[in-house]
Amino acid sequence: MDLNIIVAHLESLEETIISKLIDRVQFKLNPVIYQPGNSGFVGAEGKSLFEIRLLFQEEMDAQFGRYSQPEERPFNKNLPEPKRRVSTAAPELYISDYNQINLTAQIMKSYLNLVMEICPDGDDKQYGSSVVADVYAFQAICERIHFGSFFVAESKIQSNFETYSQLIKEKNKEALMNLLTRKEVEDRIILRVKEKLAYAQAKVNTAIRTTINPDIILQFYRDHIIPLTKEGEILYLLNRII
Repeated sequence: MDLNIIVAHLESLEETIISKLIDRVQFKLNPVIYQPGNSGFVGAEGKSLFEIRLLFQEEMDAQFGRYSQPEERPFNKNLPEPKRRVSTAAPELYISDYNQINLTAQIMKSYLNLVMEICPDGDDKQYGSSVVADVYAFQAICERIHFGSFFVAESKIQSNFETYSQLIKEKNKEALMNLLTRKEVEDRIILRVKEKLAYAQAKVNTAIRTTINPDIILQFYRDHIIPLTKEGEILYLLNRII
């Protein structure tokens, strides 16, 4: 397992997340899009517009084989089977079912709280555009957390197999968390995200474009993306075939 490839992909997902969140804040909060029963969508009166848009996106993605990949975990259940032949195996991972690690429910909760913080208050009637931006931002965050959960955890166990395997057999979650946590790496991630967000917004014309408060995004990484990734790593390790 090439750690450089893993880190490179994680860094690219940072840029994707920043880009998608910037896209979302160009629209008002539009709270109605998150309210069940107010979607205006015929035949789905009990769901919110965001829920419906995400479901349709995941149904399409499922048919194209997106969820055959470990880092791509869906929020919705009972999705269609793939209609395209794709490889379902990641030979460098040792786990029987990728869905043993699915943190999308927790990610959804944290994402909706983030939207409430970063989007301008109000209603601009741009409901369709808002939910499209939401779906892409949510999926990017999910991919980042699950990619780290699978591949970072596997790289760590390979670097210290004897110690990790013993703790896995003991199901010692606390010791595993202490072993896999590296604060200096987490600090570098936060600094890198801060620099990328500053660069992305450096030349924005604030008269016509909305910017994001960097402190909110950095706190989101500290309080949600990094901890949820580590939670996923623990789940992977405890379900890994030893």
